[in-house]
Amino acid sequence: MNFMNISAIRNQQKTLISENYQKILTHEKAHKRAGGALAGAIVIEKNAQGIPVGGHVSIKMPVLNPKNPQKTINNANTVINSAMAPSDPSKQDYRVASQAKTVKAQAINLQNRQKKKVDYYA
Repeated sequence: MNFMNISAIRNQQKTLISENYQKILTHEKAHKRAGGALAGAIVIEKNAQGIPVGGHVSIKMPVLNPKNPQKTINNANTVINSAMAPSDPSKQDYRVASQAKTVKAQAINLQNRQKKKVDYYA
């Protein structure tokens, strides 16, 4: 192998690293922007050769707040929007959105029960 081949291989690797990094960063930035205050830091994961292979943004999953179901609904909507914000959502993104939809449904159900209770006593 001559030095020209080694140089070409290194250039290809640098290009691959740069392209992977930009693609992953764009995906994770979409999560971060849509997640607002509920989103954590962007983390880019690399393999042993230093090539970016994935990333994630942690997000605070809402829990049902019996005293304020509307806040739960709003937070669940933020999580859903954040999970689905990239143009290429991953399987994990769909799982997060699904989990948030479940919490949202519980909050809507609770809100409806509370409203019926108020209407009943009015």
